[in-house]
Amino acid sequence: MRERAAVLTALGLDADPAVHLRELAELLDGAYREVAAGLPAKAAVSIKGGKLHLSRLQAAPEPEGFRAVHDKVAAMLPRIDYPELLLEVHARTGMFDCFTHITGSHVRRDDLDITLAALTVARSCNVGLIPVIKAGVPALTAARLIGAEKGYFHGEGIAAASGRLVDQQAEIDITADWGGGLVASVDGMRFVVPVRSLYAHPSPLYFGVGKRPRGATWLNVVSDKVMGLGGLVVPGTLRDSLYILDAIHRLDAAEQPEVVVTDTGSYSDLVYGMFAMCGYQFAPRHADVSDTQLWWIDTAMLEGGLTTGTRATNGWGDFNSLGLRRVSIPAIVQHWDDMARVAGSLSTNQVRAYDLIKMMTADGRLTGLGGAFAHYGRIFKTLHLLQVLHVEDYRRMIGAQLNVGEARHTLARRVFFGNLGRLVRGYERGMEDQVGVLGLGINAIVWWNSLYIDAAVKRLEAGELGIKGGEVTPEIRARLSPLLFEHINFHGFYPFNRPELGGGLRELRDPNTAPDEEE
Repeated sequence: MRERAAVLTALGLDADPAVHLRELAELLDGAYREVAAGLPAKAAVSIKGGKLHLSRLQAAPEPEGFRAVHDKVAAMLPRIDYPELLLEVHARTGMFDCFTHITGSHVRRDDLDITLAALTVARSCNVGLIPVIKAGVPALTAARLIGAEKGYFHGEGIAAASGRLVDQQAEIDITADWGGGLVASVDGMRFVVPVRSLYAHPSPLYFGVGKRPRGATWLNVVSDKVMGLGGLVVPGTLRDSLYILDAIHRLDAAEQPEVVVTDTGSYSDLVYGMFAMCGYQFAPRHADVSDTQLWWIDTAMLEGGLTTGTRATNGWGDFNSLGLRRVSIPAIVQHWDDMARVAGSLSTNQVRAYDLIKMMTADGRLTGLGGAFAHYGRIFKTLHLLQVLHVEDYRRMIGAQLNVGEARHTLARRVFFGNLGRLVRGYERGMEDQVGVLGLGINAIVWWNSLYIDAAVKRLEAGELGIKGGEVTPEIRARLSPLLFEHINFHGFYPFNRPELGGGLRELRDPNTAPDEEE
């Protein structure tokens, strides 16, 4: 009984489900009324023939003057080699200090940062150790690199270093214009796996055809500040909805998101319910809302009855013509304690959401507990869809956040160019370490770009370079992206030299100088 109370308190849920469900009923009733009252003024939304119609959202126009600012900022970013970028980020954040030896020893070589930077390049670029080995440099000998990889380069250190970058990026002024860190998207990046592995499955759509065109999916979580928060590797191309909650519960950063955005194929009523019980607002992008079932809560079911004859007075307008269905209140009440236990186990990583979802959908049918989660999720699915219909900015936020994830994948492909961009490790921990290092490298790039974009914008705001300070508006700053990479060199012999910073930033380039005039 004491554990039950502690779990409910931690999750912010009522011990009495009736109290909680009455509050949700009032919230849902108010949402229906508000959206119904605003329908006549919304050209994009209509209800005809008993179906809901939502027009496709057109791309938002760029803020006036955005292109000029964007081009100047991009031209001002200093050119830099990838290894030196990593060492500069470490010099400013201490990210490599997060790597501890597996024995617990605190003794560290003075040049360990150079060794770890070389390992980050080798694994995140997928080129192996040979390009970064320098026989005459003690920190870069083959023996030192292999020893450091076995002793220091583990998943826990990678996650801690990535989490440090996430936390410290918030101290860079311009990142406040990109988001508050409370919204995150979950999306999958596909990799061909050319070796035999239990974690690689075939898929002609993503991995080609043949005897062994198998692959794996890196399901990664990206914040609205464009930083990777963590992720996991899943076999092949299984439905993302089976794994996204596991990805959310394995984040590297200390601050958790509140809103989780996914694409069309990653939702179900059951997943909605599990996210809601765990305290997250699940916000998938629905490709077509016309066939989506909306639900309502009949509080009379708490007393064993049904409410009838209220359509003319409920204030829901045209929504009454959509065949709204009742949420099964008895199912939720009956399984409330078990639902809370499941949410508590998920939040403390005692069980995997994937295993629970498979268990609750045995033989393609929902179990009693699965049905309770699904009915609970239908409440939040309906609230989400009503918000999509009523608030255009909410729809745009979902699309913009998914675009951030896609843009990070583009950068990831640019970084992970070796071995044809394929995962060459066949076991799960090896795959997760490999994509974890890739995530750390991308976060380092985003952190470094954030720092120098902030410096470039402040210079433009000071009225230099032909742009008046007032012309760099908050709308323009919000659209600037730290996912630029044309100024970063990922190829070559990889010189590893600590930058001499002198307490300041590198000199920004002159955006008015043609590339062929630069030294």
